[in-house]
Amino acid sequence: MGTLTSILVLSFLIFFHELGHFLAARFFGVHVEVFSIGFGKKVFSKVVGNTQYCLSLIPLGGYVQMKGQDDMDPTKVSYDQDSYNTKAPWKRIVILFAGPFANFLLAFLLFIAVGSMGVNKYAPIIGKISENSPAFEAGIQENDRIVMINGVLIEAWEDVSAHIQESVGKLELKIERAGSVQTLIITPKINEYQNMFGEIKQKKMIGIAPSGKMIEVSYSADKVIGFAYDQTIKATTLILTSLQKLVEGVVSPKELGGIISIVQVTSEASEAGIVALFALTALISVNLGVLNLLPIPALDGGHIMFNAYELITKRAPSERVLTSMTTAGWLLLLSLMALSIFNDIYRLTNGN
Repeated sequence: MGTLTSILVLSFLIFFHELGHFLAARFFGVHVEVFSIGFGKKVFSKVVGNTQYCLSLIPLGGYVQMKGQDDMDPTKVSYDQDSYNTKAPWKRIVILFAGPFANFLLAFLLFIAVGSMGVNKYAPIIGKISENSPAFEAGIQENDRIVMINGVLIEAWEDVSAHIQESVGKLELKIERAGSVQTLIITPKINEYQNMFGEIKQKKMIGIAPSGKMIEVSYSADKVIGFAYDQTIKATTLILTSLQKLVEGVVSPKELGGIISIVQVTSEASEAGIVALFALTALISVNLGVLNLLPIPALDGGHIMFNAYELITKRAPSERVLTSMTTAGWLLLLSLMALSIFNDIYRLTNGN
């Protein structure tokens, strides 16, 4: 059941991405010859209007084949009025960007659903207190609930962390203890910590950790839009930062995961419930959007790069440049896919 769910999730994300390209292309009068979910041999095909809609054998992607545009051979062009390559460069850029934009939009909508249904978060209840820390010296105790910081109500532990980082000078904490509310004044200190990438960084701390108790936070209609926007931005930032750390060598290429990893985590999320599945689907959708915008020929970002060059210089790249860069792009993508699948198999066979 988990594998089937994973395939359905991937197919849905690919469909939404390609739908973005399709709608933008039709808006600008470009004829779409093929709309396919998956690559390889077509297992289902139906012609509606003048477009062939397909389900293909390998569900690792999809494509919209527009008249006058061929990812495998960029020299194949058409000069008919309804051709992709006869449109102005800025229109082509919009068509190309529409796919990744659809992924970001889908993630935003999924996060709205997640926020409306309720998100599990750490309660603002104190667990461990570090000795000789600002919290310890101020008299904070285990199981104290933080109800307010500097006059702002606290709903979850993440609010506590945010207020500590944004603080300037002292913090006024109102804590609930044994049915009564007390006010404590604490001055955060700069301490070192290890981030998710294993780097040693510095941030403001007061020496407390959450108790581990969870609460469900649901957002009202006037707040859920802000929640969805924040989560989409956070997911995008996380993926961009991860790519940066990979390029810098902070993250090892061994950490790359492929389709097997996606199937595993999607299966686990589906077992955890609809909220977890929606949240993970949103994260994968953002991931697809970001990766497709990378300036690698054969990806949307690479095509945007070529069209931006034409828009700025008023001349298209030569056929030789297009062909060589597109070939290099496909070789890079296939190498990354092979590496990620190898990593997945290695982790499976070694029990990681």
